[in-house]
Amino acid sequence: MPSSIQTVAPRTEAISQRTAAPARRVGFVTACSIVIANVIGTGIFTSLGFQLNDIQSGFALLMLWVVGGIAAVCGALCYGELSAALPRSGGEYHFLSQIYHPALGFMAGFVSATVGFAAPTALAALAFGKYLQGVLGFGSPVLLSFAVVWAVALFHLKNLQVGSAFQNFSTLVKLLLIGTLIAAGFFIHPTQPIDFLPARGDTILIFSGAFAVSLVYVMYSYSGWNAAVYVTGEIKQPEKNVPRSLLAGTSLVIVVYVLLNAIFLATTPAQELKGQLEVALIAGKHIFGENGGRVAGAVICLGLISAISSMTWIGPRVTMSMGEDHWLLRLLGRKNRHGIPTNAIVLQLVIVNLLLLIRSFEDVVRYTQFSLLLCSLLAVLGVIVLRFTNPRIARPYRVWLYPIPPVLFSIITIWMMFYLLRWHTAESLAGLGTALFGLLLYFCASKRPVRAS
Repeated sequence: MPSSIQTVAPRTEAISQRTAAPARRVGFVTACSIVIANVIGTGIFTSLGFQLNDIQSGFALLMLWVVGGIAAVCGALCYGELSAALPRSGGEYHFLSQIYHPALGFMAGFVSATVGFAAPTALAALAFGKYLQGVLGFGSPVLLSFAVVWAVALFHLKNLQVGSAFQNFSTLVKLLLIGTLIAAGFFIHPTQPIDFLPARGDTILIFSGAFAVSLVYVMYSYSGWNAAVYVTGEIKQPEKNVPRSLLAGTSLVIVVYVLLNAIFLATTPAQELKGQLEVALIAGKHIFGENGGRVAGAVICLGLISAISSMTWIGPRVTMSMGEDHWLLRLLGRKNRHGIPTNAIVLQLVIVNLLLLIRSFEDVVRYTQFSLLLCSLLAVLGVIVLRFTNPRIARPYRVWLYPIPPVLFSIITIWMMFYLLRWHTAESLAGLGTALFGLLLYFCASKRPVRAS
């Protein structure tokens, strides 16, 4: 998830600038917890059904989550070096501005501030509508999706913020549900006739376009790996604990994701899951029975509300920061007397509603992931670029096994983007168009900045 955006200073000054170091209180275990909490989201409860449209091999389906996890680890390690070498908030907005050009940084910030937050909100709302319909047994998923985003937006416009206690509680309940699903799944008999060992043709399948496109859903499920490095300045012995926590935390998530998908496939007929969004609800009914499945669905709805609330709170603050930095976007930088960025909240609400009109979870994922993958790719390649352009810059933490992580991440990402563009051209070009619009907007917005860098 992108972080809040700050004004970018000139490149030569910003690279040499060092802010006062915050107190380092976060140890290895807490850092691992941050990684896990950031990564485990709603994607694990929504992706399998769409992957089954193109892949039926149990081995290949589980390998999707392993390959996606490896890519997430590689990306997180690279972001760790960038955040240590360029210690300012802003994520890709800051990284690309310093490494390449402020125009690319603005493009990444625009994508993060619009698509990067609006899309996860819309996806969570679409999932909420389907899950709540399954729990209640009636209602329109589309109307329920619109209702939840409007309710949460009005909640935040009135400054009635959902407290961190609710966010932490919903995360804990979500993790307990995952653990319960995995544990209970081992006692379900008979199991479905699916083989998780490699079979003839699986190797070819893993290198196919179908695998690459299905991997896009996995990367959506792993989204959050690029947020874990933003607490680098508060971690004890970051040169040791940052890479260890990233590897340990993401490795644990990989194990959880693989086990949970194996349980879904082993307990529930593939035909019931195929093409369905609410896979955890369907599997929950097979594991716990009809009523138990409804309880599991209700718990997931709680987590989805938490995710929507979090994105509705954070996203407009990022947009507000861009409005404060650029004259053309100054309306978005305004706050009401309570300090609430009302214009930015309304803009994000409009974008979310437009995405909900698409009504297709698959199309929204493909559209948004193309532009987000592009920004992540440029940031990870920036590790290599910065090694050449500024080899003497202080790097408290360096990527392990360099250059394998940035190269491997780049290969996997380019592979996904190639097949996404080839197989789903319209959605991919729409995502690329969003990024290019942000690039164009930079040259208009930068003509008359509101405040000096």
